[in-house]
Amino acid sequence: MKVILASTSPRRRSLLELLLPDFTCEAPDVDERLKVEETPRSYVSRLAIMKAFAVEAPGALILGADTTVTVGASVLGKPRDREHATHMLSLLSGRSHEVLTAVAARCDDVIESCIVSTIVTFVELSPQNIASYLDTPEPWDKAGAYAIQGRGGVFVQRIEGSYSSVVGLPLAETRALMASFGVGLDW
Repeated sequence: MKVILASTSPRRRSLLELLLPDFTCEAPDVDERLKVEETPRSYVSRLAIMKAFAVEAPGALILGADTTVTVGASVLGKPRDREHATHMLSLLSGRSHEVLTAVAARCDDVIESCIVSTIVTFVELSPQNIASYLDTPEPWDKAGAYAIQGRGGVFVQRIEGSYSSVVGLPLAETRALMASFGVGLDW
């Protein structure tokens, strides 16, 4: 079965390559704005499902995913600008936050999805830590304005849950979703 990752994220692509050597990527055209009174869980779930339906390929397995960072009921998406990124990192400093990643697997009209929750705890960040990090290209296209797999990983004191989910694609859960459609690993 042909597999399509409905994403342009190089991080998701690299993670999926660990599970499957042969797949293609297509950019989904999805409005990622948070709806009024939408919970963080319903938000990431909706986006993952919308991404899976944004690509048309009859008979193919299409994977959609979305990741967001939450503090309480607040969704911290990708930063709009430096001020917004500074606010996000200041909010995450010295405390725990939840990273939610939803994955949807779809073949024609059949869809299955899941949400993976991981708790990440940051060390205390000084204004200089934040400013220096924002001088790098890393935080600008990342939910919560940081990349755990990059320089932002030095801010992480503890993680409870799936590391790959924080990066953008929970491997164990994605593997299980693929297997439910008969797509498996050779090993």
